[in-house]
Amino acid sequence: MPTLRRRIVTIPVVVLLAALVLGTLPATLTVAVLVDLFRYLRRKTPFAVTRLLLFGAVYLLAEVVGLLALCGAWVGSGFGASRSRLIAWTYAIQSAWVATLFNTVRNLYRVRFEVDDDALGPAPGGPVLVLMQHTSLVDTLLPTTFLTRRRGLALRWVLKSELLVDPCLDVAGLRLPNAFVRRDGTDTAQSLARVAALARDLGPRDGVLIYPEGTRFTPSKRRRALDRLATSQPALLPRAERLQRVLPPRLGGPLALMEAAPEADLVFFAHHGFEGLATVAAVLSGELVGKTVRLRFWRHARAEVPVDRQERIAWLWSRWEEVDAWVTDASQPNNDA
Repeated sequence: MPTLRRRIVTIPVVVLLAALVLGTLPATLTVAVLVDLFRYLRRKTPFAVTRLLLFGAVYLLAEVVGLLALCGAWVGSGFGASRSRLIAWTYAIQSAWVATLFNTVRNLYRVRFEVDDDALGPAPGGPVLVLMQHTSLVDTLLPTTFLTRRRGLALRWVLKSELLVDPCLDVAGLRLPNAFVRRDGTDTAQSLARVAALARDLGPRDGVLIYPEGTRFTPSKRRRALDRLATSQPALLPRAERLQRVLPPRLGGPLALMEAAPEADLVFFAHHGFEGLATVAAVLSGELVGKTVRLRFWRHARAEVPVDRQERIAWLWSRWEEVDAWVTDASQPNNDA
């Protein structure tokens, strides 16, 4: 859908929805508390409905405030005439938007974070290519929180085009150097070209983040991914079947980034604690309340990466197997806080 036509639909919908949710919040909050009280008395389920309602209200308010801030940045930069100022302000707005949602999740759900980032080295430590595991709706907040806000790394993102239905991601995401790609395979060459373009001219404060799995992990998606490999790349099937907690990596995007940025180190980013939260229904189960989420980073100097394409593919698979092994170990009951 063309950008203008999409925004004519999505922005008014979000603004109206925000007005509706915030305007009726006293009444809906009362109902949510009563529902949660009933669920708690019956099954000791944490107050998940109330928490989800409050998060939804904060999210919608953040959308409206974020859109106003993005509009203000455009006007304040001379209607985009000062490109550098517009980009700097948009990065700051994006960072504040993510921080709002991250802190809301952390405080509402009493989530604790344990971070092993010693391998990242001194901040900001770019240029880097970040390959991140993907399990839930919530883990998309982690890179901006732990790489941008804490370490000063300006990230360029490879994201699915469906996310453009979110107005703030639409406006800020297309204003900044990001690539929104289709996942149906209809424009693979064009998508890879846009991905590769992100990795050009990376500076010491820059990085590109990509999700090699292409979608959130679930057991059913793992099964479908294995079925596709059995048809398209049967030689990889035995190796893919050994992956238990991550999906087989789709290496077209990572390889394009590596070829476009031969000076960039590789960072692999894994986490445990958000599994099973890929849907709203899972969040309503209350599983997230009181969770400890563990984060682990591995950094590999570019000199470690093979030059030959086939050897590079094998090397990437080995690193992804290390991610799977760490997540699998962190998932064991005696290792889960």
